[in-house]
Amino acid sequence: MKLSIIVPCYNEEGVTHLFYKEAIQHIQKCPCDYELLFVNDGSKDKTLEELKELKEKDEHVFILDFSRNFGKEAAMLAGMRESSGDLVVIMDADLQDPPYLLPEMVRLITEEGYDSVATYRVDRKGEPPIRSFFARKFYKMINKMTEVEIVDGARDYRMMRREMVDAILSMPEVHRFSKGIFTWVGFNTKYLDFENVERVAGETKWSFWKLFKYAIEGIVAFTTFPLRLATIVGFLMSCVGFLFMLYIAIKAILFGDPVAGYPSLIVVITLIGGIQLLVLGVMGEYLAKTYMETKHRPVYIIKKKY
Repeated sequence: MKLSIIVPCYNEEGVTHLFYKEAIQHIQKCPCDYELLFVNDGSKDKTLEELKELKEKDEHVFILDFSRNFGKEAAMLAGMRESSGDLVVIMDADLQDPPYLLPEMVRLITEEGYDSVATYRVDRKGEPPIRSFFARKFYKMINKMTEVEIVDGARDYRMMRREMVDAILSMPEVHRFSKGIFTWVGFNTKYLDFENVERVAGETKWSFWKLFKYAIEGIVAFTTFPLRLATIVGFLMSCVGFLFMLYIAIKAILFGDPVAGYPSLIVVITLIGGIQLLVLGVMGEYLAKTYMETKHRPVYIIKKKY
């Protein structure tokens, strides 16, 4: 049996050696052969040089070097495609995904028959409060809108059998939201919890704006609820508009006051105009995703393999 460890890296020169030193101690406790597959996602620092040094020391280390930064989703996809293990696990290089869980993950799959072992954080210690608040609200919202259930605090840190990996790779979409894909494909999954671990070095690559765009990506990818909501809001506003029209007409007939009400008219026009723009924006998000999918562009480009 062989274990493939996929590690996306973007500007991680300060943690690659620390990750390798910590991870290899626990990888060697697993009763299987292994390969460490690092994906250099267009790093602008010396991450690639650091990874090459690791490869010189360990023949189990392999490197995929992207032509530019394509994002973590692309890096995970490339790693899964290039992996050759019977078991595949995805980990962050910053050690926020505890390597000590690896032997237990292997045991749960090989001895207890699970297809996948996923992880989630039981707390968000060390995270900015505003970020934690919006993250929790996002999980509650997406779980109400979609048929798939995403565990609050779920990480991309997950070990899977080859059959599950192949099922994930069979999904050809360009705009990927792996947390949803992992759940959508099914398979028997066991969740392990752990306390949040802060980065050992460097800074997070996920700004609030990037997380917000990623949340929109997940909602658009796994539900059409916003489109349905836009239809409902449009219908309700049409009803309100019709009732308001009757009110104005009756008032003008009975009281002969066609000029009064200018401020309220402006308010109504502004409100309806804003709702129309919002609905068009929602439709635009889905149309843009459809447009990008029809281009059939590759999700990533590998510059070189080491």
